[in-house]
Amino acid sequence: MNDRIEHDSMGEVRVPADRYWGAQTERSRNNFKIGAGHEQMPDEIIHAFGILKKAAALTNRMLRPDKMTEEKCRAVCAACDEIIAGTLTEHFPLVVFQTGSGTQSNMNANEVIANRGNELAGAPLLHPNDDVNMSQSSNDTFPTAMHISAVLSIKNTLLPALNVLIATLLRLEKENTDAIKSGRTHLQDATPIRFSQEISGWRASLERDREMIERALPPLCELALGGTAVGTGLNAPLGFDTEVARQVSLLTGIGFCTAENKFHALTSKDELVFAHGALKALAADLWKIANDIRWLASGPRNGLGEVFIPENEPGSSIMPGKVNPTQCEAVTMVAVQVIGNDTAIGLAASQGNFELNVFMPVLAYNFLQSVRLLADVIISFDGHCASGIVANRQKMKDNLNSSLMLVTALNPYIGYENAAKTAKLAYSEGITLREACIRLGFLTSERFDEVFHPEDMV
Repeated sequence: MNDRIEHDSMGEVRVPADRYWGAQTERSRNNFKIGAGHEQMPDEIIHAFGILKKAAALTNRMLRPDKMTEEKCRAVCAACDEIIAGTLTEHFPLVVFQTGSGTQSNMNANEVIANRGNELAGAPLLHPNDDVNMSQSSNDTFPTAMHISAVLSIKNTLLPALNVLIATLLRLEKENTDAIKSGRTHLQDATPIRFSQEISGWRASLERDREMIERALPPLCELALGGTAVGTGLNAPLGFDTEVARQVSLLTGIGFCTAENKFHALTSKDELVFAHGALKALAADLWKIANDIRWLASGPRNGLGEVFIPENEPGSSIMPGKVNPTQCEAVTMVAVQVIGNDTAIGLAASQGNFELNVFMPVLAYNFLQSVRLLADVIISFDGHCASGIVANRQKMKDNLNSSLMLVTALNPYIGYENAAKTAKLAYSEGITLREACIRLGFLTSERFDEVFHPEDMV
């Protein structure tokens, strides 16, 4: 492989000739071979850097036209457009476990933009620090990239996926209003419930999760950019922070704004902790829903068997004909990962020592992984499981009719204690509630038939 010589303040470095990164990226690549090839800086962060660097160039063109000339601005923007389009991803080789401020990823972006911009311009116009990083610091660009990537990933992938599953549950609700089944509490038989009512609980949980996630977006739309090194805005022109946030808004179509207190924006990551708490709530509800569905589909003969779910692949290498609720299992595994990520994010956010948090790359990595996994598993679960759920109405009816908790309908007529005696006799002797109630003399056969209507208990 051919190399070229790049230099930084520490001296010369050999860099692969076919890559746009420079000396500082190469130093990081050699010094932090931790999870290389596996735990790379997320693509969403790289995409966000393309947006914020373009916004910064446009803002500097307005506020510092003597330094950010039209020619330089055009070159920066052209290179940034390629980053935003995802065509330069291979030029961002750095891992998550590097400097805790993300400085080297910021310099990776600066170097790639400078070298690619110079190539496009056909002249050595751009310096990675003086031009591409103008009015910025790694300490305000990386937090900004974190917020931009978080908002875009939630709005563009997670919420649309969640809306698909909610729509599926709404359809299933409408299709199952006449299906009455046994309710269950403590994994024990309980009073009847419509299957549509049970589904509505799932649907409402996801709608509430969506609401909480949406409530977390406005704080994430506040950007640290303009705070530079420690929050004072040193080396950034007056008004840079508000204008660069406006430019980010124009580039994304989302209403970003500058953070009111840059000292907070650089050191505290509470907005990401809050937002991930909503993601954890979604994971918890998805876990519950997936468990409900696989319990209801258990069997096919020795379980509850009250719903049919799609059979997607063989379930055993030794038991012929076995089919497992694999999509439900995928949901629960993603939920475990997201809940684990929440712990990592909380711990990382607690490390805002003095003027800077130095756990930002791992925080961003875990946050974006949660969004990505949740969006993917929701689409998979919807397409391969939830959308194909069919009620086993006969099994629901059989289970309902054998439930001793239907005796609850007799409480107003024979009282709680006599109803309990009726249920216990029916259970111990394997007879019906009707037979037990009549044998105990609590109701005549005619009166029992008059008052006992399980379908009215929902």
